[in-house]
Amino acid sequence: MKILKFKTNINCGNCLAKVTPKLNEQTGIESWNVDLTDPERTLTVNTENLEPEEIKKAVLKAGFIATPK
Repeated sequence: MKILKFKTNINCGNCLAKVTPKLNEQTGIESWNVDLTDPERTLTVNTENLEPEEIKKAVLKAGFIATPK
């Protein structure tokens, strides 16, 4: 299991609602979480085989930026 972390611009519950379906439909994600209390709005993804670029693209589809940490 790999844990990938990203700095994001997902900053509220409404933003989270937009990105949720994109991350949930991404094959290979075991679980994920966005810490809205963290100034960097850290997205943590648990995956077996995905690369950071694939997560970045899934978040971008929802209109948000995810930068690997």
